[in-house]
Amino acid sequence: FSLSIGMGSVMAYGAYLSQDASITTTSVAVVSADTAIAVLSGLVIFPIVFANGLDPAEGPGLIFQTLPLAFGQMPGGAFFGFLFFVLLAFAALTSSVSLMEPAVAWIVERFGLSRQAAAARVGVIIWLLGFATVLSFGQLSEFRFLAGTIFDNLDYLTSNIMLPLGGLCITVFAGWVMCRNSSADELGPEVGPVYWVWRVLARYVAPVAVILVFLNAIGVFQ
Repeated sequence: FSLSIGMGSVMAYGAYLSQDASITTTSVAVVSADTAIAVLSGLVIFPIVFANGLDPAEGPGLIFQTLPLAFGQMPGGAFFGFLFFVLLAFAALTSSVSLMEPAVAWIVERFGLSRQAAAARVGVIIWLLGFATVLSFGQLSEFRFLAGTIFDNLDYLTSNIMLPLGGLCITVFAGWVMCRNSSADELGPEVGPVYWVWRVLARYVAPVAVILVFLNAIGVFQ
């Protein structure tokens, strides 16, 4: 999820890489940095949660409901809480750029609009959906259908349906639609014999794994 696999944002960033950039080296660097930051974040947040006897499996409520209570009970909690949510806002802002880019790039190419106009339209749609999810914690908390509130349904749709299906489409395209020479050229000569390992994983292992994740997400194995 944190790598935006299946969302198209990594693919959009890859389209803007220079010809001299190594996809393999860049991918390893991104995954390594993401994993390191995730581990460090866990080492900071989970001790706070456990020290205050809170549930670490509350999902979004952990950030907006549980952690504020934890910060309120610790020395200097107001400062650290303020700092945490400022950094969270920056993380959301920078993430929104990459998440909007596939839609913005498609609108620019498909309809010939300027990037400013396309970004404004995508931003308004996202804002309206986001505003509805915020209201689902307040005035619209009693409005429920299918999986629950508006937030619950959007969270289920994006996390359990769209992400796995997007990842499946990308793996099928990379492994079966994209020709061998093109994928080998894109990965670069430094891959060498490891390319065949990647190709087997992309063609056979990854699609099956994503399908299993998707089936588990929709409750087939439960």
